[in-house]
Amino acid sequence: MAQFIYTMKGLGKVYPPDSVVFRDIYLSFFYGAKIGIIGSNGSGKSTLLRIMAGLDEDYLGEAVLSQGYTVGYLPQEPELDPTKNVWENVNEGVAEVRALLTRFDEINAKFAEELSPEEMEKVLEEQAAVQDRIDAAGAWDLDSKIEQAMDALRLPPPDADVTKLSGGEKRRVALCRLLLQSPDLLLLDEPTNHLDAESVAWLEHFLKEYKGSVVAITHDRYFLDNVAGWILELDRGRAYPWEGNYSSWLEQKQQRLAQEEKAESRRQRTLQRELEWIRMSPRARQAKGKARLNAYEQLLAEETAGKIERTEIYIPPGPRLGNVVVEAESLRKGYGDTLLIDDLSFTLPRGGIVGVIGPNGAGKTTLFRMLVGQEKPDAGTLRIGETVQIGYVDQTREALSPDRTVFEEITGGEDEVQLGRRTVNARAYVSWFNFKGRDQQRKVGTLSGGERNRVHLAKLLQRGCNLLLLDEPTNDLDVDTLRALEEALLEFAGCAVVISHDRWFLDRIATHILAFEGDSHVEWFEGNYQEYEADRKRRLGAAAEQPHRIKYRKLTR
Repeated sequence: MAQFIYTMKGLGKVYPPDSVVFRDIYLSFFYGAKIGIIGSNGSGKSTLLRIMAGLDEDYLGEAVLSQGYTVGYLPQEPELDPTKNVWENVNEGVAEVRALLTRFDEINAKFAEELSPEEMEKVLEEQAAVQDRIDAAGAWDLDSKIEQAMDALRLPPPDADVTKLSGGEKRRVALCRLLLQSPDLLLLDEPTNHLDAESVAWLEHFLKEYKGSVVAITHDRYFLDNVAGWILELDRGRAYPWEGNYSSWLEQKQQRLAQEEKAESRRQRTLQRELEWIRMSPRARQAKGKARLNAYEQLLAEETAGKIERTEIYIPPGPRLGNVVVEAESLRKGYGDTLLIDDLSFTLPRGGIVGVIGPNGAGKTTLFRMLVGQEKPDAGTLRIGETVQIGYVDQTREALSPDRTVFEEITGGEDEVQLGRRTVNARAYVSWFNFKGRDQQRKVGTLSGGERNRVHLAKLLQRGCNLLLLDEPTNDLDVDTLRALEEALLEFAGCAVVISHDRWFLDRIATHILAFEGDSHVEWFEGNYQEYEADRKRRLGAAAEQPHRIKYRKLTR
């Protein structure tokens, strides 16, 4: 086998007439390397993966998979066979191995026949050869492995019709199929999207132990920290490889920015604050979260101009919060004959930032709909304070006009934007969300998922509110925008409730965790995600290590 599994020489991609995506990439990947690709939305990350997968052949230079190696690719919108159910689609990934098991059974059946010595020798030779291949593939307990992977990734039931699955469910089925296929080179485009935090942790461990090479586009920074041995950053048409994980990459990135930008920029200061957080001990991080709860008045009193200058994204505060923000007592909510939430009680303090976690379909968005009054609890009380003004950023992103430019969609075409009691230059405001120069003139209909998410956030964060509800704001966002959003929330003089599976994001911002743990139980915990995880393992023991499909109690009225 060749020393390198994949080689790029002078690789470039240009869209006519002169739009350069990237150029002059010279890279070689060792077998077994784990590489995380990062860069802003639109920097060419997905294009690079499509070239590596052999799906895009319109490029400059060379991109070569070494002979004898296999490649597998998970796109952002994978395709499944509509004529097959979930189990049958997943089994496509192990068709070759299952054929070996079938052949082994056929060979064993031959021993019941009358065979000549020569025939017996041939059958024994083939049995030994097939057995060696099954041993090498570790396939004797194949069905058990499939079931374990399906459970860990929380796939729909095996007999489910794939044409009726959501986009997220289809991605999980396709990811499961690909992981079981075990190609030499795994290419993953945002593999953690639509996975809850527990399933991401399982995937992280799986890929860390994976024998082949892994190249993954991801914004999940714990994933980049714990799995990646290399970081490949795409920035303004260039590729910058870095040997090390995300934390070490961040250090050199700050140094590179300092050399490029003489005056200390807001972006440099944002990077510096994330580095400071990385270097903190767990106890210091916990103290920082507690300090926020005691600093509400201080946050409110800070001068707006100073915050706008200090942060990349600024969220204007609404009116001063009273003593009551949100209080839930013995809350109960069902859907159909399924009990989603049972006996939930909590009090959200002023300045609190709540991370809401749990599998898809567990009831997280239903909780948000109750908070904004779109649904009512079946039992118990949910009290919203009189001074609370809610700003709700939902998952749909459908209210965007595809024919308007980014600038028009965010600002309404005005020269200035009103942020609370302060006006800001409209072009400058749009640039905070990583739309700079001619990017502001792009049509909304041409944007990627992450870019649409940024437009959506920019529109809704202009409104003065004191309780922000954010439903999966981290999906499809690039690392730079995620970092800026974290800073904005930490500086926000109000409360936020955030549905997210991004563990790094939750560790940096959350003062509390609201966890949908299954069996209709929702756990309210004071602390960030890591502290919650430690508590969950203490409560549940060994059962906490392996994610399972979520179960609910039946609704009895």
